[in-house]
Amino acid sequence: MEHVQLLIGDRDVSARNSATFDRPNPISGDVASRAAAATPEDAKAAADAAAKAFPKWSALGPNERRARLNKAADLLEARSAQFATLMLAETGCTMGWGHFNVHFGAMLLREAAAMTTQVTGEVVPSDVPGMMAMAFRQPVGVVLGIAPWNAPVILGVRAVAMPLACGNTVVLKASEICPATHRLIGTVLKEAGLGEGVVNVITHDAKDAAAVSEALIAHPMVRRVNFTGSSRVGKLVAQTCAKYLKPVLLELGGKAPLIVLDDADIDAAVSATVFGAFANQGQICMSTERVIVQEKVADEFAQKLAKRVAQLPVGDPREGEFVLGSVVARSTVDRVEKLVSEAVAQGAKVLTGGEKAKGTIMKGIVVDHVTPQMALFREESFGPQVSITRVKTVDEAVALANDTEYGLSAAVFTRDLVKGIEIAKRIESGICHVNSPTVQDEAQMPFGGMKNSGYGRFGGKAGINEFTELRWITVQVGPRHYPF
Repeated sequence: MEHVQLLIGDRDVSARNSATFDRPNPISGDVASRAAAATPEDAKAAADAAAKAFPKWSALGPNERRARLNKAADLLEARSAQFATLMLAETGCTMGWGHFNVHFGAMLLREAAAMTTQVTGEVVPSDVPGMMAMAFRQPVGVVLGIAPWNAPVILGVRAVAMPLACGNTVVLKASEICPATHRLIGTVLKEAGLGEGVVNVITHDAKDAAAVSEALIAHPMVRRVNFTGSSRVGKLVAQTCAKYLKPVLLELGGKAPLIVLDDADIDAAVSATVFGAFANQGQICMSTERVIVQEKVADEFAQKLAKRVAQLPVGDPREGEFVLGSVVARSTVDRVEKLVSEAVAQGAKVLTGGEKAKGTIMKGIVVDHVTPQMALFREESFGPQVSITRVKTVDEAVALANDTEYGLSAAVFTRDLVKGIEIAKRIESGICHVNSPTVQDEAQMPFGGMKNSGYGRFGGKAGINEFTELRWITVQVGPRHYPF
């Protein structure tokens, strides 16, 4: 069992009332971690520490910030086995997913490090004689990052890396599902020598989430917020940010469609679907949940997909390396099984999987003949299942792809690349890939969604825009005429 303390101003501290909470291992039920249950007062202390550290960190030269972030990336990778072990214990994921999280988290830190010299502005022509006008970007102050459990190292690092590169200090509000994993990110950044109070980490009991979040958002030096998680909670965060007039970047849920046209490479589409639907047990915001396939190739696609999914290795990730390990909680099993059983009652057909799961380890499920009237077509399952919906025309495929409240990621498979790009433009999602899976990310890409999948963009120069203030500064370099 891991004992987890708060990180406030480079000090490991207990919650003010000494309260703790337990995170159970989803497979065994044993306590995986016991973490400090922060109060709103603890949250304010973390924001105070970040505010105190801001002047020194923001004044640091960009190449020095770059060096420290690159050192953090090296230290993160050196702890890969420790992170993967914690992730398995707290979330039930496979060790492979844990190691990939660390690898990509290090990439995010290195990309952020590369951006320290890209926080630039421009000279804007002025109509006033003798005036030099500049559009100038500068750090905002304290940034609050709220990260989820499903890719805890990737998304925990992403919540703070670019804000730090831009010269801000940060508070990372850890998920109550993986407090030890998120707290270890803080330890790594502290060991990299970023500076006292530059990075702070708050853990809290689930029942205190709203109060702790509001205390952080309300703090006068917290000037930006980023949240990755469910659309339901994202709306609550957005409402709180609106109350205090704090800009917020939201990366929320998804119901990613993958369109397969009748001229597609079917084997390639099947491979992309298997990866996109079942990586990390389908617990990824970009997971392929809906395949929309033209009728001419639907039978071939469905048969090949079911065969591939039935062959995926499934097992207890504590006992070996499997593609499908444990989902995060029994509630995920219940949700997925309910959606599938309701769809079957309405005429859908399970091609593979679907039997009652024992515990939290589930086989992959493929459901064919799913229609837009079924909840399985509309509700985010966030589990190891994928549905197939058959259509006649391209226009019908695009219409069904857009027939959702979500708009994060999508994919189109066709041998006609011009047609693929045109369809991608018509799909209402922040991300769309032609002949490539819905699940993919690169640290330098503008990552984010539309509709109920959120707004704003992580990644590269788009991230700089989110975590800096754009100011207009002028210098009058010659005499100025006034009308009176």
